Order: sequence, then C-alpha cells, then structure tokens
Amino acid sequence: MNALFKIAYQPYKWLIVIPAIILNTLVMALSCIFVGAVFSPDKADALAVTWARIVCAIAFIRVRIQGKQNYNPQSSYVVVANHKSMVDIPVLQGFTGLTIKWVMKKELKKIPVFGTACASLGCIYVNRSNGQAAVESIKAAKKNLSDKASVLFFPEGTRSRGNLLPFKKGAFVFAMNSGRPVLPITIKNSEHILPSDTLALMPGTVDLIIHPPVYIPNCSKPELNNKIDQIHQTVDSVL
Repeated sequence: MNALFKIAYQPYKWLIVIPAIILNTLVMALSCIFVGAVFSPDKADALAVTWARIVCAIAFIRVRIQGKQNYNPQSSYVVVANHKSMVDIPVLQGFTGLTIKWVMKKELKKIPVFGTACASLGCIYVNRSNGQAAVESIKAAKKNLSDKASVLFFPEGTRSRGNLLPFKKGAFVFAMNSGRPVLPITIKNSEHILPSDTLALMPGTVDLIIHPPVYIPNCSKPELNNKIDQIHQTVDSVL
C-alpha cells in the first residue's frame, strides 16, 4: 500500500471512520430492536447486513469470496470460522448472504442498545465460564431458529494472536444434535486491517474461503473428535 495513502488514512480514520461507525451502529441497533420486535429476527437481519456493508465501505475494506459454489445462502448451517480480528464480524455478516445468528458471550448482552439489538436479531448468549449452562442456552435457542437461520461459532473461543487455536466442541455437538451441516470458513488477512487489541485500523482486502459443508451424524466421542480435527485442518490449510 502506498505510504502516502497510509499517512492520509490516519486523520480520515479518526475524523470520519470511527465516528461514522459509532453512529451507524447506534442507528442500526435501534432499528433492529424495532424490526425484531414488530416483525421477526430474520427480518431484522437485513439491517445487520446493511450495517456491516456500511462499516466496510466507510473503512475501505474489500471482501473477496472463494468457494461460493460450496454453499446455498438460503440454507441453514453451523458456520465455524477462525477469528483474528474484530473485522471478521462485519465481513461475515455483510458478505456471505447467510442469515446469521451469532453465538456470543453473555457479558455482551449488558452493553446498552447493542445487547438488546443482538437479542432482537436472534443471537444466542452463552455463559462461557459454565460449559453446561452454555449447552442449555444453545439447546433452548435451537427451538426458535427458522429454517434458513445459520448459527455462527468462532470455535477457537477467542481471537487468536498467531496460529489457529484448537477448536472447542460446542459448535460440532450443536451441529450433530440439530442436523445442520458444518460450514467451515477460513478468514485471511483481517488481522492486517485491524490487529487484535488495537485501533490500528487500515484499509485492505479480506479473503473468505468457504469450504464444502461437513455433515456430522450421531457418533461416538472419538469419531466426533476425529471430525473436529478434520475440520480444523481444513480451516488451517489455507491460512
């Protein structure tokens, strides 16, 4: 990237991008609360997609997708993706075409407006410190999912700061119990646009590599672990 452009982007980031993202988030969150309450969480999803696309447009984030032939946006999946940056969220929400219900830590529900908006979208809040409680939350939420709703997990459990972390089992148990196929997605280059734990935002291109879906039938614990290892290898293979 041109060094002069990098320098020029910094005042643009602070004067335009960050204030615009805050305003966009507030307006769209309030709109989601209204639409989700009056109509349905799936109807509010269109607003979340608009929010995500505006964020990327303002910040000059381009998204390239490989593997569009591997999935049907109108179908439902258990989406699992690696996670290196907060940029991953608008990229996945705005450009996959899926009706996404995020699995989120329950602490985020306490954030004014944002927490209520995510609940209106049908997001699933879980207690990450209590595995059994998290499982029960996901089971309860399953009853309210529409036929086209895809549930998205970051199975590493947190943002990785280096190599892909081991996957936790929750997403895969949910896939096995719900009958939804797992849709593995590899996200590349997002950490260069917004590194973890910083506000060092820069424009750039994020690549989404969407792999073929994987069905997980009812199986034994060793068989499930083997499936998880295979999916982990798939996501890691193009990083």
